[in-house]
Amino acid sequence: MNTYQIRFNKSRGQAGRGSMDHVWRVFENGKEFLFKNLDIATPIKSEKDANGVDYNITCQGYMTIDRDTSTAVITATVRVPEPA
Repeated sequence: MNTYQIRFNKSRGQAGRGSMDHVWRVFENGKEFLFKNLDIATPIKSEKDANGVDYNITCQGYMTIDRDTSTAVITATVRVPEPA
């Protein structure tokens, strides 16, 4: 099971920070991903981040990525993609 921190992307639209539509920063065990959409089906909670100023949404689970819609899908169990 992985740990996720989810933040609003305040720097979206800037070089290397995704388009203006990439509003979510998802950290999976510390590795950052940028997404346009989220689909979370596991319990979540809020927490202050390391600097003590901003807040994260945090959860545990497994992430799959829908690249067609730029959606992070986080579930409590491993999700096996359906065949195309």
